[in-house]
Amino acid sequence: MKDILNRITKLRQERKWSEYELAKNSGLTQSTISTWYRKDQVPTIPTLKKVCDAFGITLSQFFAEGEETSFLTSEQKEMLDNWSALSSQQQRAVLELLKSI
Repeated sequence: MKDILNRITKLRQERKWSEYELAKNSGLTQSTISTWYRKDQVPTIPTLKKVCDAFGITLSQFFAEGEETSFLTSEQKEMLDNWSALSSQQQRAVLELLKSI
């Protein structure tokens, strides 16, 4: 249970997001997110899916905790970490830039 909340916190901090920013990006209320921590509750799977969507990862990536990137170089991992911190609008802009190169 705490592992899930710790993982959410880690992903949020990597992006320098507050609970409010996670709420805004996931479509959840800030009180919902706050309640998880106050009452040590685990989000439901549909709610966790919204959180993962906000982070730009899948549920399997959420639970893999880095295992899926063990074959990547350090530069590729850095690129993915930076990608995950971008908003969806920024990600689209980067994709367009890469396509034009």
